[in-house]
Amino acid sequence: MAQKVKLSTIADSLGLSTATISLALRDSPLVAADTRDKIKEQARALGYIYNRRAASLRTSRSGIIGVVVHDVMNPFYGEILKAIESELDRSGQTFILSNHYDSVEKQRTFIETLLQLGGDGVIMSPAIGTPVEDIRLAEQNGMPAILVARTMEGVDLPTYRGDDSYGISLATNHLIGLGHRVIAMIGGTDQTSTGRDRYQGYVDALRKANIEVDPGLRIPGPRTMQGGFEAAVNFLSLPQKPTAAVCWNDLVAIGLMNGIARAGLIPGQDISVTGYDDLEQASISTPSLTTVSNQQADVGRLAARALLDRLAGSHEPDGLHLIKPEMRIRQSTSPYKPLRDLAKA
Repeated sequence: MAQKVKLSTIADSLGLSTATISLALRDSPLVAADTRDKIKEQARALGYIYNRRAASLRTSRSGIIGVVVHDVMNPFYGEILKAIESELDRSGQTFILSNHYDSVEKQRTFIETLLQLGGDGVIMSPAIGTPVEDIRLAEQNGMPAILVARTMEGVDLPTYRGDDSYGISLATNHLIGLGHRVIAMIGGTDQTSTGRDRYQGYVDALRKANIEVDPGLRIPGPRTMQGGFEAAVNFLSLPQKPTAAVCWNDLVAIGLMNGIARAGLIPGQDISVTGYDDLEQASISTPSLTTVSNQQADVGRLAARALLDRLAGSHEPDGLHLIKPEMRIRQSTSPYKPLRDLAKA
């Protein structure tokens, strides 16, 4: 069996101390950048593998951060994760990712596994129904937690997300400004703080414009493109005949537009549609989607930074940190006009 490469092997080959080698492999600023690069190149050439377990015993840090979200296949979370990864990379941290798909049991297993691995901290968008005890489990075992995208009652931790109520009110007000008065809301659930806040923003905007809030114009549930496509049948069958729709997110909006087009109407001309999140797909959809940027990159970056600050001993204030959304007006919305009768088309 080949002998395992040790720090001393690298040190002897370069004529340096093992202490210098160790510092360089941990990206310590105490070692000059060109020397660090030289040491890392030699370590790779010799086949050295950093022993994270041994290092964690010395430093009480594993360099491992856990990140758990609803579903990474949703580009909304993908953009948050990209920002988290970029911020953690700059600090030499590695993250382990898990999707919980709103399964509290799956999320709990991940947190317990992370604790067993000696994880330094966790960033999470909590599953629906997450008990406060599961969050406290991490905190009480020395693994600080930061929340993103969703809030939790009874938990006063740093939480980063867009101001969903304000953001949806921007979209609703945009449609009202175009003359629409019968506006449906498609997607979302009251089981999450995000769902509740977005619906409240829609309601507040209608009331401020003296438009009656009709519960029959809400189609809850869809959060995917397929869900939005399937909701088009229900949307077009509503007795109130809405001329516009505020959608839970961009995926729902794009799916809804496809369903509207399949039925023979033209999204953006016959029916105005807004999305939410400003995903990459929004600007290249047909028509290009009017939406709200929820600043996902800022959410991920600030959450990662807050966790790293906690690990360094400084604390971002607990509680909710809202990032201001911004409107993106494109082709999927237009001024009100009476809805075409498909039967006569």
